[in-house]
Amino acid sequence: MSLYQLHLSRDKKLKSIIDNRDSFELKQEKNICLYLCYSIMSQQLSTKVARVFHQRFLDLYNGKQPTAKQIIETKFEVLRAIGLSNAKTNYILNVANFEIANGLSPKKLNKMSNEEVIDYLTQIKGVGKWTVEMLMMFALGREDVFSVDDLGIQTAMIKMYNINVEDKKEMRQKMLKISSKWEPYRTYACLHLWHWKDEK
Repeated sequence: MSLYQLHLSRDKKLKSIIDNRDSFELKQEKNICLYLCYSIMSQQLSTKVARVFHQRFLDLYNGKQPTAKQIIETKFEVLRAIGLSNAKTNYILNVANFEIANGLSPKKLNKMSNEEVIDYLTQIKGVGKWTVEMLMMFALGREDVFSVDDLGIQTAMIKMYNINVEDKKEMRQKMLKISSKWEPYRTYACLHLWHWKDEK
């Protein structure tokens, strides 16, 4: 059993779902700019449809990952033509411009706390807190991220911990209180909760 599993197993309800699953491994992405672009493209789309958009996007650059400079040099109409809305096209260009002006390297972001990364990246119009939380989990590989506003996490915790949903503020406070016991491995707790919810 991994270190994080031992720690999270102190929570008896979490232990019941951790015992039946192998441990998770977090990965780190090198191209944060592209990760954010993909996140924006994928919003409100199924995984299958999102993959189609990602491929169409890469096809604009002969199947290779574009640089931020290449993205901003691509005509707005050309980006729109792969099926993106005006808003999503603008947001992708915002990300590329931010990369050039301020930098989005993992090296730079890894020097920041979770709160600093959220403050830094939500300056980009089109990038919200939830998107940055997912980025910290799945692109920066951070072990201690908790997304209290994620619908999947809310659904799983409401069911597992029998949380009252009538008062949204109280619900969030209860979730945060429970999750505080999972530190410094809250990301792994989220991964187990998502998988448990999807298997129900």
